[in-house]
Amino acid sequence: MPENKHKPKPEPGPLGTGARVLVRRPSEPAQTGQIIEDYAELMAYTEERGHAWAPVHRWAVALDDGRLVFADTDDLTANLGGTG
Repeated sequence: MPENKHKPKPEPGPLGTGARVLVRRPSEPAQTGQIIEDYAELMAYTEERGHAWAPVHRWAVALDDGRLVFADTDDLTANLGGTG
């Protein structure tokens, strides 16, 4: 039986898995990190997933300080310099 090899549509521009980014969120200072997962496929099912108090976000980002955060495309800026 063939496996489902559906891949999410790539983000236009420099954002994608492995990209270095600057994460800007209203709740904390800007942080640099690396995108480790793209959950675009889940974004199509936002009515069925998440809650008003825990929405689904597109990107999983490993911050340079060791934390894992989830962010939307609007929260990210490509960090073309490589480090913050």
